Amino acid sequence: MGLMRYSTGAALAAVLLAGSAYAQTAPAPAQTPTPAQGPAAGAPNPAAEEAPTTARAEPQFEMADGIVATVNDKIITGFDLRQRMLMLIASSQVQPTEQNLPAIQQAALNALIEDRLKDQEMAKFESLKVTDEEIDGEIAEMARAAGTTPQAYLQFLQQGGIQPAAFRDNLRTQIGWSQLIPGRFNSRARASTLQVDQEVRRLNEAASKPQFLLGEIYIDAARVGGAQAALNGARQLVQQIIQGAPFQAVAQQFSAAPSASARVPGDAGWVVKDSLQPAVQSVLEQLQPGQLSNPIVVDGGVYILYLRDKRDGASTSLVSLKQVMVELPETASEADVAAATAKLEGLRNGLTCDNIISQARATQGVLGADLGESDVANLAPQFQQFARTGEIGSVSTPIRTPLGLHLVAVCGRRVGGPEAPNRQQVENRLRAQNLAVLERRYLRDLRSDALIEFK
Repeated sequence: MGLMRYSTGAALAAVLLAGSAYAQTAPAPAQTPTPAQGPAAGAPNPAAEEAPTTARAEPQFEMADGIVATVNDKIITGFDLRQRMLMLIASSQVQPTEQNLPAIQQAALNALIEDRLKDQEMAKFESLKVTDEEIDGEIAEMARAAGTTPQAYLQFLQQGGIQPAAFRDNLRTQIGWSQLIPGRFNSRARASTLQVDQEVRRLNEAASKPQFLLGEIYIDAARVGGAQAALNGARQLVQQIIQGAPFQAVAQQFSAAPSASARVPGDAGWVVKDSLQPAVQSVLEQLQPGQLSNPIVVDGGVYILYLRDKRDGASTSLVSLKQVMVELPETASEADVAAATAKLEGLRNGLTCDNIISQARATQGVLGADLGESDVANLAPQFQQFARTGEIGSVSTPIRTPLGLHLVAVCGRRVGGPEAPNRQQVENRLRAQNLAVLERRYLRDLRSDALIEFK
């Protein structure tokens, strides 16, 4: 559960549009968006992570300080909304423009609504108290990462319009929630042995396919006022990232994908070819490493992809095989081959990796052997295709080699070399994914049960 970090980036130096105020309204009716042209939008600015050492005066924009919304009995004021917009701008480094300011306001309002729900839920747990010392420690860590002191860091934020009290309240909610979620759901999020086994198997089987190291941002149309609003907002974010906003910071603040709360926000990891939606896969295959896509419209929202790298798959595929065989010389007659084929076909349906050796020993004229684990590339050519494509636990049809006729069982498969998945890493990733799903469901239920009114 990562905390929002506030950068000393260029967004704090941006001047919001003087005189621009946008009233909160109910989501607009769905419209059919017009997709962007071409798969690639460009490349993120490589200097995006570099932070300037100075800040300009506080950005200015007009917004009444009255009540904007109520969440159950808790209010959200114009001041609260303005503060959260400034925090979002500071953390994402998105430069506010007339075009993207409504999207920034909507994202800030959604975040405030969720914060009110989180605060109300955390109040039910008497033992969950975030101390001033914990907040001070988080601010000190942010300051250390920025290369400055806590006092200078807070002063810098204040120059950008972010008031210390509002900043500390926001941190208090984030820290408390990051403690509540693991404490409440840790046992349910833990991956079972079966889940880990299945995921390790899936990764091993997929490892020989082309793969893409992917960054993603997903704009949920339902949260931003409809499909056209999602597309317009995505187009603005693409331009901001190309101009200098860090992809990870933008993903953390604007993306509705589970990866937004990952250790590296927006990092979807290595994705196997054909595992994505067709519209997304089609664009991905046209990108080159380092390129950012134009917005991709899908059912329910819009994706932005960042192709970090791609590879053809693991160079080494290791497979565990067992076999039964009938010895036949290359000069064997057609009748002898037919008889051996009938004998093996009679055995085949009842064979498993557990009984194949014992069944061979119990059948006259048949030999059984555990071939162990081998690199597929080092197997006899006749075995290679089935070794690569056969499902684990499956048994081949009779395969002819110069030595005889064989039934081969695939009893395990894994990646060799540096791409081999580590079981503990797989378990940790599954736990984090499960925890993210439980958190989203928790917030969704809190929101559906709440009385939220917009003024």
